[in-house]
Order: sequence, then C-alpha cells, then structure tokens
Amino acid sequence: MEAKATLSYARISPRKVGIVCDLIRGKSVAQAQAILMATPKAASPLLSKLVKSAAANAENNFHMDASKLYVSATYATPGPILKRMQPRAQGRGYRINKRTSHITVVVSEKE
Repeated sequence: MEAKATLSYARISPRKVGIVCDLIRGKSVAQAQAILMATPKAASPLLSKLVKSAAANAENNFHMDASKLYVSATYATPGPILKRMQPRAQGRGYRINKRTSHITVVVSEKE
C-alpha cells in the first residue's frame, strides 16, 4: 500500500528539485525530514511539507503505521514554462524561461 502527496505548479526548476529528491529517496520518513532540515536548498522546505503531507495521508486515509513509513518514490516533472523577455543591446530581446515543476512524494510501509 502506498500514499502520495503532490505539489503542482511550484515555481522552481525540476532540475533543482531532482537533486534534493535523490537525497531522500528510499529513506524513512523521520530520516528524510532530518535530511531536509539540514539541506540548504530552495526545494527543501517544499519537499519537507510534501513528506509530512504524504505521511499524514498514509496514517489517516490508509491506516498505516507511522513508524514503518519510508519514502518509496519522489520525483519532479516539468510544468508549464513562464516565458519572459530581457531587454538587450540594439533593440534585441533575450528570452528568459521561468520553469515550474510538479513534485510528487510517495510513501510506503516497510514489511
């Protein structure tokens, strides 16, 4: 059995989120929270909230034991890109892509 939590349209690049996702994948929920608290990345608070939410979903909706939960999967997929223009010399405009992410955290119960 698994429970999941998702965050859609987060204003952070999926590449940046993926680095932090790799740190917590396969860890227990308590260990993942400790890692996220000590990681100085912009994605850490977002993932921390998602892990808490997924753990709460597992406990309340699926009646899983909180002490046996671990992060079985976590990933970030690209969302829509906000396209902006930066003025440059001689009337040109360079495009700036402001990327968004859809982040998913899945927790399961250890056997």
